[in-house]
Amino acid sequence: MEQRISLVTLGVRDMDRMAGFYEALGWQRVPVPEEGIVVFDLLGQSLGLYPIEDLARDMGLAPEELGTGAATYAHNVRNKDDVAALTAQAEQAGARILREAHDVFWGGRVAYFADPEGHVWEIAWNPASPLSPEGAFRWAGYPASDASQPGT
Repeated sequence: MEQRISLVTLGVRDMDRMAGFYEALGWQRVPVPEEGIVVFDLLGQSLGLYPIEDLARDMGLAPEELGTGAATYAHNVRNKDDVAALTAQAEQAGARILREAHDVFWGGRVAYFADPEGHVWEIAWNPASPLSPEGAFRWAGYPASDASQPGT
């Protein structure tokens, strides 16, 4: 298996509300031929919204067996002040703020919010992991010599 994630799929109960939430954050849908699924192309992967009942059926499980999981989805930003600004935008779009923007021991700044159905997002600024010009992230950042090579 190659070391990458191609698609993250969120099982959702209210497709219109959830699609509207991500669109209010500035994301744009990708046209898809299938009804009942919403897709947002990201940098190198996609985020899909899929009815939770259908997701469970595809796995051969009952919807209540899926649980909520203990996962977060992270979005790194370019500047320290962007953490609070994006958190405010998410709240205006309908997110529940779990923890306001705050400085952390490793020198960065983070905040947490839950989308309207409880999927948890971390917004982070990490001075040790600068993003590529396109916004790609990797743990140790992109040195100036690699800045044009997302994913390397």
